[in-house]
Parts: sequence; C-alpha cells; structure tokens
Amino acid sequence: MSEPTGNSGTDCLYVGVDTGGTFTDLVVMDGDGNVVTNKAPTTPHSLEEGVFAALSLVADERGETLEQMLGKVAGFGHGTTQATNALIERHGARTGLITTRGFGDTLIIQRLMGSTAGMPTELLSEFRNRRYPTPLIPRQLIAEVPERVDQGGNILLPLDESAVRAAVERLRAAGVEAYAVSLLWSFRNPAHERRIGQIIREVAGDGVYISLSSDISPVLGEYERTATTVLNSYLGPTVERYLERLEASLRARGLTGRFSVLNSIGGVMSARDAAARSVLLLASGPTGGVIGSHHLARELGHTHVITSDMGGTSFDVGLIVDGRPVVSGITEVGRYHVNAPMVDITAIGAGGGSIATVVSGELRVGPESAGAFPGPVCYRRGGQRVTVTDADLVLGVIDPDTFLGGRMHLDREAAEQAIREQIAEPLGIGVIEAAAGIRYIVDAKMADTLRQLTVGRGMDPRDFVLYAYGGAGPMHCAGFGGDLGVAQILVPATSMAHSAYGALASDLHHTAERSQGMRTIPGNPEPWTDLPAEAVLLVFEELEAQCRERLRADGVAEADMVLTRSVDVRYRSQTHELIIPLPSGPLGPAALRGLVEDFEQTYEDNYGKGAGFREAGFELTLLRVDAVGRTPKPAFAPHTASTGAAAPRTRPVYDVTAARWIDTPVVPWESLRPDAPVDGPAIVEHPTTTVHVPAQRKVTVDAVGNLLITL
Repeated sequence: MSEPTGNSGTDCLYVGVDTGGTFTDLVVMDGDGNVVTNKAPTTPHSLEEGVFAALSLVADERGETLEQMLGKVAGFGHGTTQATNALIERHGARTGLITTRGFGDTLIIQRLMGSTAGMPTELLSEFRNRRYPTPLIPRQLIAEVPERVDQGGNILLPLDESAVRAAVERLRAAGVEAYAVSLLWSFRNPAHERRIGQIIREVAGDGVYISLSSDISPVLGEYERTATTVLNSYLGPTVERYLERLEASLRARGLTGRFSVLNSIGGVMSARDAAARSVLLLASGPTGGVIGSHHLARELGHTHVITSDMGGTSFDVGLIVDGRPVVSGITEVGRYHVNAPMVDITAIGAGGGSIATVVSGELRVGPESAGAFPGPVCYRRGGQRVTVTDADLVLGVIDPDTFLGGRMHLDREAAEQAIREQIAEPLGIGVIEAAAGIRYIVDAKMADTLRQLTVGRGMDPRDFVLYAYGGAGPMHCAGFGGDLGVAQILVPATSMAHSAYGALASDLHHTAERSQGMRTIPGNPEPWTDLPAEAVLLVFEELEAQCRERLRADGVAEADMVLTRSVDVRYRSQTHELIIPLPSGPLGPAALRGLVEDFEQTYEDNYGKGAGFREAGFELTLLRVDAVGRTPKPAFAPHTASTGAAAPRTRPVYDVTAARWIDTPVVPWESLRPDAPVDGPAIVEHPTTTVHVPAQRKVTVDAVGNLLITL
C-alpha cells in the first residue's frame, strides 16, 4: 500500500513538537519537503510556553506572524513529557482505587518487584539502593468491594452495589478526583467493572475521571493490570488539562489542521484518546525519535538501526531489527510495571546536562542532571555544578558564540573555573585533562549501554547503522559509536529535533488486545496442532473490528487502514513472553506452525542458540491487533548545497583520544555536497547543533541532507 503524501507547496505545513527535559524541539516541513528546525528552553512550570516560544522562533524565521504560520498547518504532532513529569514529581490527581474484596494490597505488594523495578543491572547488588516507590494511592484510598468472577468469566458472587456506593461516597469525601477500577478476571467479564463505573458517575458526577481495567488493560496479570489502570487515572486529569489548554491556545492562534499526540506505541492519537489513555504517553518523547528513525530508515533502506538520542538529561536508545522497532509488552516506569505494548527504549542518565562530580577520588558523570533550569554553569542561569556541556565548551567542541544559532552566549571562563574547582583540583590534574575525562567517561557509559542492547542480546553492532540525534548526540556519536565498533553513523537532517520529526511523521495508531491462555500439550512434536485455529481467528476478527471503528472515528479512510496481528508467546511455566507477528487472513495449520517456529527462532536470537525447549509446550497468553491510519506527510526535499563561498574557518578542538589540541576545520552543514566528503578531524556546524568528526573518519551528506560519518 502506498503511503499518502502531503499537499505540495510552501503554504501547506506539517509541524512536530517534542517537549524534552531541557529543550522543546520543533520541526516544520512544507509540502515540498523543505525543513526548518528550532528549539527553545523547556518551561517546566507551564510546558505550553516552551511550545509557543519554539513556534514563534520558526514563524520569525519564515518572516510571518505565528497566526499566519499556524493557519497553514495541516497536521500538528506533539510529543510531551507531561505524563512522565507528573509521575516522577508525583503531581498527578488524587486517585482512589476500587478492587475485589481481599485484594486491596495488590498495588502495594507489587508482586515483590517494586524495590528493584527500573534499576540498572549494575546497581541490583547494592541493597541500599533498593526501595519501594512512593505509593501513588495511599492505603486509605483503596476500597474493597464484595464481588467475584472466575477465570471463565462466570459470576460467582454478585456485585454488592450498596458497598460500592458507600466506597465511592467515602472516596469522594476524601477528595478523590479520579477513580481506578480493577477487579479480578474483569477482562473475562467486564460487567461488574462497568456497573461500578456507572455508580461512580451517579455518585460523583459525570465530570469525574474513571479508568476501568477492562478498557485500559484487558490482559492477564492482576498486579500489572491494576498498576496500569491506576497510572492511567493518576495521570489522566493532568494530561487532559494540559492538552485542552494547548489545543485551545493553538486553535485560538489560527490552527485549523489536525492536532494529535504521540504515544509510546509508535504512532499518534487524537487529544481525546490521549486524555482517555494517558498511560500510553509515558514514553512519548523518546518514542518519537525511534519512529522518526524508522520512517527515515525505510526511505534509506536500512533494516538494522541503533537509535541514540542524547539530549540534555538522558541518553535514550532503541533498536530497529529487520525493519521493525523492537517493542516491549511490559515496561517499567516510575518503579511500576505498565502492561501495555511500548517501543522498547533504554534510558540512562547521560546527557549534556549530566553533572560531573568527584567522589572518593573518582570522577563520576551522571545520572543527576542540571536540566534546563538552572542548567550548566556556562548557561549563566545560576547553575553551579559542572556538566558535560561545560566540558564540551572548554574542549572547543562547542563555539560559545554560535550556540542555538547565536541566541545564547555561553560563558567559557565560568565553565573553566567550575571544572578547575570541582574536578581538576580535587583530582590533582589540569582543567583540560579534567574536561577530557568527563567527555571520555560519558562516551564510555553510552557505548556500554549500546553494547548491552546489541552484544548482550546476541547481535553484532557492526551489522547496524547508528542513528545519532538529540541536542548533544551529534557531538558525541563518533566517540561512543567508535567505541562500539559501528562502521557507519547517520546524523539525520532533523537530528537537532528528531523526536519532534517523529511526531510529525507518525501515523495514527490504535491497539486492541485480549488475554486468552491457549496452551499446547508438553511433549507434542507438532505443538501447533493443539492450537484452536478457529477460536484464534474469531478473536482477531473481533479485535480488528474494534480497531477499524476507532480509525473511522479519527476520520481515516478504509484504504489508509493497515492492521497487523501479533501474539504474546512463551514456553509453559515461564513468566515472560515474546511478541511474535502473525500474518493476516485465514488461519490454518501452516500459519500456526509458522507462529511456533518464529517464536523458537526469536527465543534463540534473544537467549542463545540451543536455549529453546519445544518439549515444554507453548502458551499463547495475549492476542493483539495494531491498527495504523496512514496520514499525509511530505517527503524530504533534495539537499542543495549553499553556493556562497564562506571564508574557511578553523578552531582548536581537544582530541580526547590523541590527548592534544588540533586546529580543526569548521564546516557549515549546508555547504556539504554528496560528492565531496570531508576528512576528519572536522566540526560540522548547524544553527542548532554541532557534529564532531574525529581523525580517521570521513563525513559527507546524502541526497536529502543527512550526514554520514564513515571510516
């Protein structure tokens, strides 16, 4: 199926915005594929202020008012950290939970996994770092009601409606503004949950926020389903208010095109759906970079890609294998387990704002970050602690006069003084040696993370192309990419705002899923013969009907709908599944055999050759349909090198590997040509980013303006 293309011309615009921890990034493409990027500092107290600041910068660059520019926008995609911030800072809604009598502690116990959830592997042995998360819902706001449904969906104990009313009255009196309902086996029979939802509205009013687990996470796993439902209610009102404010402000300033929100699955959704399923926004921003890379990789023919986003606060990494982003069925967020498919992203505290310290005579970098405010010392916003950006400035990688296109002058002397006092003198070394140590350590940490995700999973990083983006990624990619051993690094033309490009390029996306629990008989050499093909097909057809209905509600034509099936499969007696694609159409023995064999191959790809054990039998735990509604988007315009003959420039840059200063040519990005590679060392400058190319590497530009760094 061909992908819809956007309207041509410079008066039809497509906008992507990503609100990060430090900067709010913006990409604007016109109908002819010409790209403008910019960024403004993120404003944590009011995220929409940062969005409008970035929009105003591009409008000024285009020589028009903000209202004039917004009036030309056909599609506006937004990736936001609003949900993530609310969870981390515990600024969500006051939420009450209603659950089956006897199971009120499920969320608190967390299947004994809460103390280690989300911890890096290297810290698991340090028991002093293990702790349970601050409860999203205190025990007094958890209500238990008499009812019971069994695993077959049969009602064993009718719902006690008077107990429900009393519970809702008590929660309302305690100031609850959002309700989560999670009953045992409700995904088999949602009748009791739906009745509780009706009673909540009768007692607390129609405007109250309600999440039912049978709607939000209709899957097996009582703790994960409860946690996902609670998170949805906890975040929902905050996300809803923010999106309503932002969309209303955009409409008031002239936006008439589609407004959509990037989710964590790999697509966008309407603001209405995003508010109703706010838990899907928990990795919205980083997902944008992976999806933008996926879109670009399809255009360039790259099937194996490592995506790396080094921003101001974190280093976010994803994988594209065989042309598909790697997806995880359960994600750990804020020390809770979210039972929803999300693009698998690994994050560590390594960004431009990562703080460098000396602890017991050792230099450490991250995970703590200076963020956007106060930021690095060189920002002159009150930041007092040394960061990676301060080190890059002192080493000459960053030009203090051209940062953010010259809108922000950086204070090199302040950065040097801070490094001298906080790092160099405690270690008994020079300022440059200390700055080089900071850069070397952060690059090594990022390379180690990439190595764990590739070599640690049985994959050879030399088979991948490394995509590097984010505010700091292009400055460091040759360092951590070279350490990893990749042969080719691509810095996208939208690298300085690549997650925002992902929001712009993403299609509408919905997911429908259902737990099933179908098992094969252990010891059967042909286990697919134990699977009920007709029953599996019936469930998929029902899920596909749900997805088509949602896409129609979004205004998607039948010709632009693409539905794909997948199954969560595991060996019997195991607790973790792998997501295995399944072809569309009729299901027969051949398709089910292919499902089993694909699982076995994927299992050995992940855990090592010979790890599979067919004799154990198989279990299909979840059937899923992903629905994509393709949206118009322009292709990139051909890159045209600037014709102006800029005076050659150089500046001294410290080479960390060679441990010496090198007078390094500075090349404007727009001056590069596909037929004229530049030998390293070199600095490639763009108004909103800097690319460092070390010695022994070459840099060139492809037909649409992406940078290619090769050996």
